[in-house]
Amino acid sequence: QVQLVESGGGSVQAGGSLKLSCAASRYLFSRCRMGWYRQAPGKERESVSTINGDGTTSYSDSVKGRFTLSQDNAKNTLYLQMNSLKTDDTAVYYCASHCMTGAVAWGQGTQITVSS
Repeated sequence: QVQLVESGGGSVQAGGSLKLSCAASRYLFSRCRMGWYRQAPGKERESVSTINGDGTTSYSDSVKGRFTLSQDNAKNTLYLQMNSLKTDDTAVYYCASHCMTGAVAWGQGTQITVSS
């Protein structure tokens, strides 16, 4: 079972930036869709940004142009650079992998709080 460990969460004022990291216990990227998801209080979990095994990335409309997903294959690490943060970005952010084998893994989540 692969393990995903997020880091980089915290509190920031609106307009600020944060960078999240997701370290995988083994190499996944070529065989799995990796991504960042978030869940705000009282809301359902939603997709923020994903990257397929072929490198194709996607972003939700709410973060497009502000967030950038990247990966470091050598470090088995996925990143999410978040700029121009808004109060609506406040949520618990999760890293996840969905692999062609059917295996799914989630990280423990990291809290992002954006204050006005």
